[in-house]
Amino acid sequence: MGLLRAASDPVLLVSLAVAFVVAITIHEFLHAWVADRLGDSTPRREGRVTLNPLRHLDPMGTVLLALVGFGWGRPVIVNPMNFAIGPRTGMALVAVAGPLSNVVLALALAPVARSFAGAGADPLTEAMGLILVLTVQVNVLLAIFNLIPIPPLDGFAVLVGIVPREIAYQLDRLRTFGPFLLLALLIAGPFLGLNVIGFLVGGPISFVNGLLLGP
Repeated sequence: MGLLRAASDPVLLVSLAVAFVVAITIHEFLHAWVADRLGDSTPRREGRVTLNPLRHLDPMGTVLLALVGFGWGRPVIVNPMNFAIGPRTGMALVAVAGPLSNVVLALALAPVARSFAGAGADPLTEAMGLILVLTVQVNVLLAIFNLIPIPPLDGFAVLVGIVPREIAYQLDRLRTFGPFLLLALLIAGPFLGLNVIGFLVGGPISFVNGLLLGP
């Protein structure tokens, strides 16, 4: 569900906005924090080791989240050569930290969200329950979506970090046109009846949401 589709329901609109901001902020913060812990001070100098949402929201990624339900935060700039454990391993750890943070947050909030389901029907309780449920769902969405191995998504950096060096060099050539491929799949694909991204992540997202929140 996109933010624009919820425009006729102010409560749903605000709840989705809160869920997106929380999920993107924790995702990008963990990228920056892990890079900082591994020895690269670039994210700290850029002001990214913070939970301030304004430091992490990306205009294009936010618009796409609103339009099609998929998107991203502002990329965290790092210098892999500063990582104490090596550039490839360091980049893989920094990359996986974002989706992992979304998984942990979804797991932590899911029991609370379920508890609100039968907690009464007053407007405030319903609004809080809706925000919690949507925050779980959006975190699941971002975690799974970002693990797709297409640049600039995290899954690509993880893949490059774990495959043999020779293969990694070949894959690295995809960085140039990977973002254009991703945008084409996100925007043009569904209109042409080729919703590849939805096919890849729709099933896993529904499955995980079912496990966490119930039917």
